[in-house]
Amino acid sequence: MAAPDLVRTARPDDAAGVVALRAVVHPYLVRGVESTRQMISEPPPGEDWAAFVAEVDSTVVGWVSAYRNVRTSATGSGEIAMLHVHPGHRRRGLGTALLDAALDHLAPLNLHRLRTWVSVDSLRFAEKRGFAPSRALRYALLDLRTPPPAPALPAGVRTPALTGLEPRRLYEAFAAASADEPGDVASDALSYEHWCYEVWDNVGLDRHASTAVEVDGELVAFSLVKRDGDRMWSDMTATLPAYRGRGLARLAKLAALRRAHAAGATQAYTSNDETNAPMLAINARLGYQPVATLWSCLRDLPPTG
Repeated sequence: MAAPDLVRTARPDDAAGVVALRAVVHPYLVRGVESTRQMISEPPPGEDWAAFVAEVDSTVVGWVSAYRNVRTSATGSGEIAMLHVHPGHRRRGLGTALLDAALDHLAPLNLHRLRTWVSVDSLRFAEKRGFAPSRALRYALLDLRTPPPAPALPAGVRTPALTGLEPRRLYEAFAAASADEPGDVASDALSYEHWCYEVWDNVGLDRHASTAVEVDGELVAFSLVKRDGDRMWSDMTATLPAYRGRGLARLAKLAALRRAHAAGATQAYTSNDETNAPMLAINARLGYQPVATLWSCLRDLPPTG
């Protein structure tokens, strides 16, 4: 007799199953087994983070995480991240059960607004449950079997790898560059502790491929690379506001892509908000091809108490 379907709290030893599921549903997302295990076993500080899996016959067929957004100054902001169910196990209530588990976890946190990311074919599911589509996130893939050409560097410009870089220098550039990143929720309150967890201490970060751009010794742009075998993810490419319009983000990304290629990466994935015209243009020039679209969907919550 088959075991009954089960929705339960995720455990570190679910990591391999979660990554295998993600490869089927969202193959453009790059997070390896060790990085996933780290996330489950050592949740982000201050987020009240929790994750749940759907299990059928001892196999992970569904996933969702839920947490308080601590990257923003907007109070009461929560996230329900990447709810997905294996195509072979849909239409049996597992998606609803995962969403209910996430909502139950968030209920005591006194949140005012929730955001989730939804694939195009799941928009109806989200809308029926009170989430309204707001803006699109475009995912793209670059075939990295052949590296892009090496750029010519202007005088006074260097593109060092992150190895040997003092992390607080990168944090300060990251916080300044991401404060006006387009999206439904501003990323304007990222603490150094949380940044270290999310970026610097993440086991998936490839510091040898990740690249900074220095102009006359000042760190003004960067391109971060996370790796899972031969797949890489451009975690963030950005430039300080005062230095934008000079092609520095393109230099950072080119150098990072070339270093990742040299280390064995053959597929490079990235994502951008639909309104981020400068980065979309850079990626198009580099040869990235669209592979998917996810929608940011919002749900307002009634006040509690």
